[in-house]
Amino acid sequence: MSGDGTTVWEVAVLAGGPADGLRMRVADRPGVVQVTSPCELDGPQPGVRVDALYVYRRESRPRGGLLRYGFDAASP
Repeated sequence: MSGDGTTVWEVAVLAGGPADGLRMRVADRPGVVQVTSPCELDGPQPGVRVDALYVYRRESRPRGGLLRYGFDAASP
């Protein structure tokens, strides 16, 4: 948040991994963002949903003026 309590939004880009090049807006520069992608189930399972999880970490030095998040292949 800014000093006056308002949320600060800015454009960020994801680098590497399954969401490479995706642009999004983030609030207040989180250190980590998660991307999920739905998985297909072999048969119907009422109330069950499975998603693949990908982790992106904020890069310390933005290149080209955009806030960037790099894919963390080691994260579960």
